Amino acid sequence: MDVVLALLIIAIGSFGQSSSYVPINKVKDWSWESFWLVQGVFAWLVFPYLGALLGVPEGESLTGLWQKGDASLAVLYGVLWGIGGLTFGLSMRYLGVALGQSIALGTCSAFGTLLPALLVGTDLFHGQGLWLLAGVAVTIVGIATIGYAGSLRSKSMSEEERRAAVKDFALTKGLLVALLCGVMSACFALGLEAGGSIKAAAIGQGVDPLFAGLPVIVLVTSGGFLTNAAYCLWQNAKNHTFGDYGKGSVWGNNLVFCALAGVLWYSQFFGLEMGKSFLDGHATLLAFSWSILMALNVTFSNVWGILLKEWKGCGRRTVGVLLTGLVILVGSIVLVAVAQQ
Repeated sequence: MDVVLALLIIAIGSFGQSSSYVPINKVKDWSWESFWLVQGVFAWLVFPYLGALLGVPEGESLTGLWQKGDASLAVLYGVLWGIGGLTFGLSMRYLGVALGQSIALGTCSAFGTLLPALLVGTDLFHGQGLWLLAGVAVTIVGIATIGYAGSLRSKSMSEEERRAAVKDFALTKGLLVALLCGVMSACFALGLEAGGSIKAAAIGQGVDPLFAGLPVIVLVTSGGFLTNAAYCLWQNAKNHTFGDYGKGSVWGNNLVFCALAGVLWYSQFFGLEMGKSFLDGHATLLAFSWSILMALNVTFSNVWGILLKEWKGCGRRTVGVLLTGLVILVGSIVLVAVAQQ
């Protein structure tokens, strides 16, 4: 029952993240960099900070809790992850929600799951480590299958149709950006591991394990915000788009949708930490939780891709390949879950 509850909580958070790019369509008269910076304030600072307060022990301060572990290393990983977060937005811009998230999250899934396991000395070729490696391999196969479906879609569409579905569609540039995104995004998982002593300290002082990891998340996201803010402000200067912030007539609308995008994005890690608290007795599933989140993100993002008509006009073969990839992704979760029984 604990495993089912954990997967359900992670799935709810994943659905929120996969829905976080939908509000982009409601933002008016702002450049990409202006939107990305403002939504980042909510996604990486405001909501993570509010969530972190739930994990502060009674009589303790957030900064005092951070001093009980290596907070600076978590922030450093966050800065590196910020490159992934930045290029994640660019992946959506050049490839669309479905294909962009699929490739970026596939790479992120592999590195974000296997690197922390290797750092703690897990033997990936024996016992439970082998099941972890198998689960990641199946996840990558599923995501690669979806990427192939995206390639078929691209070949079957005219240039006008591609532009209609994804305004700035650019396959080669998008693929390179998405791969870079996946590698750097895995640093988020390393940041969570780096803050493990902070989480342990919170639990030791009576914090519910459901919330004990939240003070670590804000460290990682704060580091990511620094990277993204620097890039967005540079783009504002380069593209002469600082004027976006002075468009008072759209501030109300844009602030609402940036906040909505921010809280939906944050929900994935809020759900991940809560879900992991139910997996303490299931070591392999706990280690595989990062891949579970990524697999679900890809699944839900492709559902949104279909709803947003990014797959409109594709033939039966392309749709069949897409659905096969989604089934394989779900199968990767089932594989590891069954191995734990």
